Amino acid sequence: MAKPDKETPEMSDAALWIERIGGGTPVGGHRPWPRLMVDEDGWAAVGERLAVGNLSALGLWADGETLHLAVFDPEAARFAIVSHRSQAGAFLSLAAWHPPLQRLERTIRDLHGLVAIGADDARPWLDHGRWPIRAPLGPAIPTPADGDAPPPAYPFLRVHGESLHQIPVGPVHAGIIEPGHFRFTANGETVVRLEERLGYVHKGTEQLMTGATIDQAAKLIGRISGDSTVAYALAFARAAEAATRTAVPARAQALRAVMAELERIANHWADIGAICTDAAFALLHARCNIHRERVMRLMALGFGHRFAMDRVVPGGVTVDLSVEGASQILDLVRTQRRALARVMTVYDDTASLLDRTMETGILRPGLARRFAAGGFVGRASGRNFDARRQAVYPPYDRLRFVVPVLDDGDVNARLRVRAAELAESHNMLEQLLGDLPRGPIRSALAITGGPAEGVALVESFRGDVLVWLRLDEEGRVARCHARDPSWFQWPLLEAVIEGNIVADFPLCNKSFNCSYSGHDL
Repeated sequence: MAKPDKETPEMSDAALWIERIGGGTPVGGHRPWPRLMVDEDGWAAVGERLAVGNLSALGLWADGETLHLAVFDPEAARFAIVSHRSQAGAFLSLAAWHPPLQRLERTIRDLHGLVAIGADDARPWLDHGRWPIRAPLGPAIPTPADGDAPPPAYPFLRVHGESLHQIPVGPVHAGIIEPGHFRFTANGETVVRLEERLGYVHKGTEQLMTGATIDQAAKLIGRISGDSTVAYALAFARAAEAATRTAVPARAQALRAVMAELERIANHWADIGAICTDAAFALLHARCNIHRERVMRLMALGFGHRFAMDRVVPGGVTVDLSVEGASQILDLVRTQRRALARVMTVYDDTASLLDRTMETGILRPGLARRFAAGGFVGRASGRNFDARRQAVYPPYDRLRFVVPVLDDGDVNARLRVRAAELAESHNMLEQLLGDLPRGPIRSALAITGGPAEGVALVESFRGDVLVWLRLDEEGRVARCHARDPSWFQWPLLEAVIEGNIVADFPLCNKSFNCSYSGHDL
């Protein structure tokens, strides 16, 4: 690892974090956030601060024998990575203090073979017992050959009480959606507990990226969750640029934001319509899908791909936007601003629709804060966090926008936050295209020949996407971890359905719209 840089902002920030958590040694070559190595006492101290809410956990992953925890200090508005080396394949469980990290620790055991000591839940998570090897990113132990015997049944948590019955749903569903299993325990129609089983679309993304070139890894990461390809590509690009200290042209920064906001608009239109159709109001679903399709077609016209895949890359973007393309986007903004007002008027005037969405699937603000819920899930429950503002990155540092926040926490609030974000994205596109910088659209990465690390937090339509990257001496990917916002949203879906009727689950589920593929990696 490179020696600590002198007088850099990240090292100055490290001193503040050392004081904040009571110890730690700065690790050099990590940008833009500081990274601190802590011993077991320091690891426990971080867990205690998570438990009382002084820190928010943004991600937990392993790299060989070392654990990395991304944290945010809400009071100081600062970010850091706290690292801890496991001992003899084991580490002190942070989930014992902070339950939102529980599934991440189970994943670390599945992928790396590292055991969380003191954890309340040691069940496998991504590993369904069908992989040819166990701990593929760690010791890689071959799975014992036992013929065609099925893997052991997953031990769902038991629920005690009278007149309870279970309803298994999935992983294969009636619609064309990704696979996930939902185990309902109900008393009549009232849900007593919901427990999820995910991991069916695990594809070994982190292993595929190890040893890849920057260009290869950029293609892979843009396909982790197709509806957020711009956000993932941007997070990876920013992490690579931070690691290599590469400056990105101003025009490229602006074009990235144009693509990111178009992606956000398309997905919010789709979600608003899908929530309405799950409440049996197909009219708005049809209208919203028309507006989404117009955005997708305009993305293809302006940038050459409906999802803008491979358009955002380390160093900038691969496709410029013509004057005609910018004019067409501005025309769409004006049209869709009026369309949004009409859609929300119909929504507000349909009492039967409001009856389904209001006071359904309520996420309490305290639980949203504890899980650091991102995007519309958190903001509809009072968590005022947006990576475009808290983790300020260009060109959002020069844009005027409002982050809509509500406290009701129900399906209705999550829909309204989406609608308000649509309006803000329209405003941002006008700002971006009204003052689009001239100049180049891409810079070459400044590969220095030494190991380097970078991290980035980017706001997707679903919430904050985290990407952590280590490059080797040749500029190849030594390790890359991508964390989807769904990791902290899926468990909350279990919480909000409790006490609701089974028939309201599709409505609650769509109001969250968590990613299976982004979660399963």
